[in-house]
Amino acid sequence: MSRLLYSVVIIALLPWTLVYLWWRSRRQPEYLEHWGERFGVFPPAPREPAYEETGASQVLRLPPEGGLRAAGSSREGVIWIHAVSVGETRAAQPLVAALRRRYPARPILFTHMTPTGRATSETLFGDEVERVYLPYDAPWAVRNFLGRFRPAVGLIMETELWPNLIAACRAGNVPILLVNGRLSERSARRYDRLRSLTRRALASLDAVAAQGEEDARRLRQLGARAPVVLGNMKFDLEPPAAQLALGLEFRRRLGPRRTFLCASTREGEEALILDAWPRDAKVLLVIVPRHPQRFGEVAALAAARGFAVQRRSDGGSVAAATQVWLGDSMGEMFAYYAACDLAFIGGSLLPYGSQNLIEPCAVGVPVLIGPSTYNFADAAKAALAAGAARTVATAGDLVASAHALLADEALRQPMATAGRGFAARHRGATARTMELIERFIPAAR
Repeated sequence: MSRLLYSVVIIALLPWTLVYLWWRSRRQPEYLEHWGERFGVFPPAPREPAYEETGASQVLRLPPEGGLRAAGSSREGVIWIHAVSVGETRAAQPLVAALRRRYPARPILFTHMTPTGRATSETLFGDEVERVYLPYDAPWAVRNFLGRFRPAVGLIMETELWPNLIAACRAGNVPILLVNGRLSERSARRYDRLRSLTRRALASLDAVAAQGEEDARRLRQLGARAPVVLGNMKFDLEPPAAQLALGLEFRRRLGPRRTFLCASTREGEEALILDAWPRDAKVLLVIVPRHPQRFGEVAALAAARGFAVQRRSDGGSVAAATQVWLGDSMGEMFAYYAACDLAFIGGSLLPYGSQNLIEPCAVGVPVLIGPSTYNFADAAKAALAAGAARTVATAGDLVASAHALLADEALRQPMATAGRGFAARHRGATARTMELIERFIPAAR
């Protein structure tokens, strides 16, 4: 497919995106917000005061009403990070910290595609970064985006290729890098269906930094020029002290029972787990769904099966009669991990590719993972080899393994120690990525 034909298809689909956004908003009302940004319409940039010399003094001169901040203003050029959703946004935390230290005068702009990604950046970074939705890949929309924010450099987290956006960056002399690059076999097959578009987009990137050798191999086969392997920045995420303290508070509220956490579960997995979980279990089952719009649905699933359910949002201590505690909050995963004795990583029991297993390992929590791990294939393989994790094939296996491990601390403790060591050994990707980024950010004037 040529990029011209691709653009025609994108433009033809734009009316249907309105239907899509409305449909998604039925479960997640946030999809009704900021529609203009998705089509390349942004509020004007804030005006900056300027000074002009008048003899021995300076006179304050404001730009015209509604005027955009001029290129070359006193503010350094924007560092733009595209993080499509929650996982990519969280992975960017150590990178944002490093960028702030290295370039304190440069503002940071996040772009997202999902409301949960946007909400995550609000939770993690507050007003310290700007954030908008990345517009759909229509030629005028991406040109409007680049013209409005004028980034000094663009950093795409993990892998999301938009041909018109990349071409516009190339035409506008905006360096664009793929960092923390990840490409599963499944995703590679999807991109290969549009081989010519994919090849041109990847070849147009100024640099590609892959997490692992297999990621680099797939990216190279699809057209990336000389991808380098720099590791996974998710290993550099330090558990926040406030989250660990909240975890201790959770632990106090949960009481003396052993606690089994099913973290970041996906649709269909909770029902399988609840059906396999014994009603008379002395272990407290904690479920934290991946998507906030499903909190109520999962609580209803547990209640319909006869379990006594409490929710994190209810506050207070968990009653002795409670069998399922629902983690209905965002941005507190480290706290949930710190409060539990054993964790299952959602998205791995059904073919979703697994969520992040690095975080529980970093806080010394033994891990169980299902058979689907393509999103974290290298990390899962390394964690299993280190003895930090064990695999299960079915929900029944998961429940049996959980009870066996929770009944024997002598089995759990070596896994906890191995997890901390595994996480520590793989750190350093952020520093290596910063060395790459520094080649493309212009020096301050």
